[in-house]
Amino acid sequence: MQTICRTKLSTVALFLAAGVLVAGCGKGPASPPPSSGPPEVGVIVIKSERVALTTELSGRTSPHMIAEVRPQVGGIIQKRVFTEGSDVRAGQLLYQIDPATYQAAYDSSRAAQSRAEANLIPARLKEERFRDLVKIKGVSQQEYDDAHGALKQSEADVASAQAAVESARINLAYTKVTASISGRIGRSTVTDGALVTASQPTALATIQQLDSMYVDVTQSTSDLLKMKQSLASGVLKKSGAAQAPVKLLLEDGTPYPLPGLLKFSEVTVEQSTGSVTLRAVFPNPNQLLLPGMFVRAILEEGINEHAILIPQRGVSRNPKGEAMVMVVGAGEKVEPRVIKVVRTVGDNWLVSEGVKAGDRVILEGVQKARPGTPVKAVPFGAKPASAEKK
Repeated sequence: MQTICRTKLSTVALFLAAGVLVAGCGKGPASPPPSSGPPEVGVIVIKSERVALTTELSGRTSPHMIAEVRPQVGGIIQKRVFTEGSDVRAGQLLYQIDPATYQAAYDSSRAAQSRAEANLIPARLKEERFRDLVKIKGVSQQEYDDAHGALKQSEADVASAQAAVESARINLAYTKVTASISGRIGRSTVTDGALVTASQPTALATIQQLDSMYVDVTQSTSDLLKMKQSLASGVLKKSGAAQAPVKLLLEDGTPYPLPGLLKFSEVTVEQSTGSVTLRAVFPNPNQLLLPGMFVRAILEEGINEHAILIPQRGVSRNPKGEAMVMVVGAGEKVEPRVIKVVRTVGDNWLVSEGVKAGDRVILEGVQKARPGTPVKAVPFGAKPASAEKK
């Protein structure tokens, strides 16, 4: 019985020894101790700088001058004497209306003028004779008065005939339809042989002056009021130019090479849109700008001498929707700051409240930056210390 017990104890001892051996073989090398020190974050130091603030507004181009060609007398178009799409000069002949009836009317009025002038001569001579005779009682006063009245009537007939001749001459001249301004003429709405009437609603053609072009853009009244308030408070300062310069972007986004000038702002607010119209003028020597083109105008609002700019990547929103940044504050600890953003300037936010020059705003490693925890601030974009050791 004792022998059996010894055998069982020996077996248990062997199993325990084997378990200890297996446990010892499965144990790996000891892990290194965790790295010490606060996490690194990339920061920028806020500086105030001089920034020219601009506004980009969409609009369309319109010609500097435009004239619709309409006939001032009626008749048949004998000939069109211009090439569609060409440049014309002021006073250049465009259409010739059949002048036959107007020439006849002019000749008739000339003849009536000659008749009136012929009747005037005897009336004047008679009045002169009766003027002397009435003094010596050679004729009665009534006879002289009749002769004087006949003279005045003849003079009025001559004046009326002269006016009729001038009217007929003007109508005859109107048969030559000429260009009222210099510019580029478009397509003709009539052909030779067409019947036209005086002051008809449909224009025969349209002339547009393209040497310089207007650009009409709209701006909301709220933005306009904000700009005026900023100028009044001194936050913004006007540039030295009497007329604000304007830059232009074409439909494909390419910049127009020549700058323009802001001419005026509409004094009436469009009630349906709550906006006002601004008009700028641009030189167009190569006629790159055409009427009706969609463009974007960049207007200079003013200059902020002490602007605070923060890159957009460093700004987030809290649950209330307020803009905020993480700042490395006293004791190298993270501090959340609620800021007030005004607008974007390129890739930055223009900030009016919440931070000041000299503050260090975290741009990289924000996920490690918990409020109140210490961090190691390094310049944004610098190589991390761990990478340098490798």
